[in-house]
Amino acid sequence: MTTKRQFAAILGAGLLSALCAGSALAQTTLRFSHTDTPVGSRQKAAELFAQKVEEYSKGKLKVQVFHSGQLANDPKAVEQLQLGGIDFTVTATGTYATQNKALNLAGLPFLVDTYEQGWKLYDESPYLKAQFDELPKKGIRILSTWEAGFRSFTTKEPLASPADAKGKKMRVFPNDMIRWIMESIGFSPIVLPVTEVYLAIQQGTVIGQENPTDTIYSLRFYEVAPNITLTRHVYSPLPLAIAEATWQRLSAQDRDAVSKAAKESSALSRQLVRGDEERQLAEMTAKGAKVAKPAIGPFRDAVQPVYQKAKDAFGAKDVDAMLASADAIRKALPSN
Repeated sequence: MTTKRQFAAILGAGLLSALCAGSALAQTTLRFSHTDTPVGSRQKAAELFAQKVEEYSKGKLKVQVFHSGQLANDPKAVEQLQLGGIDFTVTATGTYATQNKALNLAGLPFLVDTYEQGWKLYDESPYLKAQFDELPKKGIRILSTWEAGFRSFTTKEPLASPADAKGKKMRVFPNDMIRWIMESIGFSPIVLPVTEVYLAIQQGTVIGQENPTDTIYSLRFYEVAPNITLTRHVYSPLPLAIAEATWQRLSAQDRDAVSKAAKESSALSRQLVRGDEERQLAEMTAKGAKVAKPAIGPFRDAVQPVYQKAKDAFGAKDVDAMLASADAIRKALPSN
């Protein structure tokens, strides 16, 4: 026979089980897609982001992270944000330019010289903020900016000057600004998803690619294109985005949780990328890569036509606004 005490214990256990089940049912799982490897800085920042979203939402939101392009390459991830296939992605500013062409201007060559200048540009530039504010109309909302660093080259043969680039096939992602920069240096640009680049270099489809050091390291491009040339021709951070439809479904409290997590993961991303750059270059050198710091003057000279092309395509007013914004930041935070 069941005693009153046993009955109370059974009832209590049943209530606790029901509450736990109810809590599990109430949790919303959100999908985060990116193209970095499991050991890359994006994955580490994404893991922190997921942890903090769950913590700050008190368990209401769970972020499931998919690395290495498992769900989509970068351009497709932006499309999936709009279509509702994923909830978050992090990719280069130029990838979002398909939805707001003015964002191409963030990829103008040699806008900034240091990480501090780049952070200030993305955090405080009125021009860039205005362009990001246009994206919710296209189904995308920028939450914060993660770091990737400055774009440089990895090639099969040394790249001492633009003369070494003439007529050679260089991988690019689908972005007009990057294509113009490559053409002005002398390359023939070939558009390929980042997930296909390693094999394309290995098979000779292209002679190399250009990406920040962190990406070169995490995707091991130096294994097939061992000449790393630190031109640092474009500052290329990674805005973190949420699908606007997902954002609109969130409560005010959950929006705060996501925003706070985005800010904290941005700080980690910037710390990781900047702090690891020299270590990554040293490690790649130890594995056979040859790192070169060329005279930048010839590269700066070669890309001068890009500014006029940008004015012709996007309007002199916008180009001048972007350049003025960057110029003010370089003056406020001069490089050594």
